[in-house]
Amino acid sequence: MKLRLSTSNILSGGPSIVRRPTSEKSNVELLNGLRLNFASCKEAAANVDEQVAEGLSNGHESIKNNCIPFESWTSLDGDCLHIPSKAFQATPLLEESSEYDITVKFFLLPGSRFADWRLHLQKAIAAVLQELGVESVNLLIVSFPGISFDADTEGRGDCGSNSIDASDSELFDAMLDAWAQVEFLKSSGVALQIGLAEFGQDRLDKFLPRTKHRPTVDQINVRDCCVVPESMMLFAKQENLELLTHNDCTNILPQGTLRELLDGGEYGAGVLAGSSGTDQGLRGDLKPEWVVKYTAVVRDRGVIENKGYFASAELSEQRLRGED
Repeated sequence: MKLRLSTSNILSGGPSIVRRPTSEKSNVELLNGLRLNFASCKEAAANVDEQVAEGLSNGHESIKNNCIPFESWTSLDGDCLHIPSKAFQATPLLEESSEYDITVKFFLLPGSRFADWRLHLQKAIAAVLQELGVESVNLLIVSFPGISFDADTEGRGDCGSNSIDASDSELFDAMLDAWAQVEFLKSSGVALQIGLAEFGQDRLDKFLPRTKHRPTVDQINVRDCCVVPESMMLFAKQENLELLTHNDCTNILPQGTLRELLDGGEYGAGVLAGSSGTDQGLRGDLKPEWVVKYTAVVRDRGVIENKGYFASAELSEQRLRGED
């Protein structure tokens, strides 16, 4: 079974979603967005008595899993469980799509199968297009697992997370295969610009010659006061690459974090059986696969109108309560 999680538009959630200090983990926005959306959809789906309703009105954290079964606010579509239900989703843009700059960043997560990467990308982009009610995005950036830009070693030829050697040749081939899907989205007009994340000069040197549509953006995480090494800037200029910086986690949704978010504990969503011993919810091995972040900026005002996330995970050997 696939689990598809959605924050919907986190900017419509009021002061619960706020700008975080850059020193804080960058996945806080994702996790807060998911928690808030789950709580809002539980409340909207609840057909409860006055006593429980009063408890709900005291704040989202008061919503207890045993009050609202997950079946009432999620939906099953084939082998995919949408959390929350698709009926609660879709916050399309208010203006014509030409009025926006839409940026999408797609994260492949550690442990996801190489053979599934192209399909994961297809699913993620389709979800964003449907959510926003558009046919294309301005920029698509892809982040591969296990890669991080290291400003300290960049340009020295040191072995590191941006070096290519025999031990990661399988990963490199998988990245090229996934990039072919990115190129298809570019050639079909779905992504007007395409880019990579965390690629240093060594990796780009080997990657770029094997592409049909070259990336125009390289997004890197610079930890040392946002200073990009001069060698990297010169290389980017030579290759017509725009360098952007970010503070995203490469592994933006670890397995333990996702299980805690979905389990039947006091503040979990109640979709999975709780680690505390409760039999409510689904049970099985949980494996996060991908996350996609989207941002729609009103072009003439520079205002972010819509921002959100989708995430996908695989749940194996699942069974509902009482199916022993």
